[in-house]
Amino acid sequence: MQELFDLTGKVAVITGGTGVLGGAMATGLAKAGASVAILGRKEEKAIEVAKNIENDGGTAMALPADVLKKESLETAKSKLIDKWGTIDILVNAAGGNVPGAVIQPDQSFTDLEEVALREVVDLNQLGSVLPSVVFCSLMIEKKQGVVINISSMAADRPITRVLGYSTSKAGIDSFTKWLAVEMAQKYGDGIRVNAIAPGFFIADQNRKLILNEDGSLTDRGNKVITNTPMGRFGEADELCGTLVWLCSDASKFVTGAVIPVDGGFSAYSGV
Repeated sequence: MQELFDLTGKVAVITGGTGVLGGAMATGLAKAGASVAILGRKEEKAIEVAKNIENDGGTAMALPADVLKKESLETAKSKLIDKWGTIDILVNAAGGNVPGAVIQPDQSFTDLEEVALREVVDLNQLGSVLPSVVFCSLMIEKKQGVVINISSMAADRPITRVLGYSTSKAGIDSFTKWLAVEMAQKYGDGIRVNAIAPGFFIADQNRKLILNEDGSLTDRGNKVITNTPMGRFGEADELCGTLVWLCSDASKFVTGAVIPVDGGFSAYSGV
């Protein structure tokens, strides 16, 4: 049974691999046997993540690129082919929010900053679509591969104050299902597309929203914990089991699915 989850010999690219969650998922893929390319704008950070994986016995490479620039992604693809020859797994983990797109308690919806809103929507939607366009071309050639998008609980249950993030992650759910159908109908059952929808994990982009400077919970942080039946935030490495399952033959008949990893948040009505 264990061999169903083995990713030995697989080549994975993870966008946003320099972030807290992306880095943990990259490490998880490497521990499952995959060779992992860390794609991100910060080359030094990508090199650091790759070195940490290699120091732990895994195989990794830094792959600097901007997920919002197709030419940059094409260059990264060429580097990947030169080194490893192919791609088997694409994890679209690049995404997040920006302060200007968060509606503050003393603000109205009408105060929303247009530039910041566009930045968030582009990062979360185009930042997954464009890498898929570029790297799926290799999967289509061999009619084999796996795409994993990163959604959010904000897609299913819109989170107050973060309009751009919520709506763009809802778009990821739709894109995941659309691409799953497109790939299966045109290229057969060898290319699968799924998404993981994390609940609340502490990362750089949301830290100030849910934690005070002294580490205590903000009012928003308290609401999150109250509405999470497990009563805590997720740990980054707790995404890895679901990720490896979706990337492996253990999920060969799973496509177009959005899997919550949320401590029960999506199951709880609050009463």
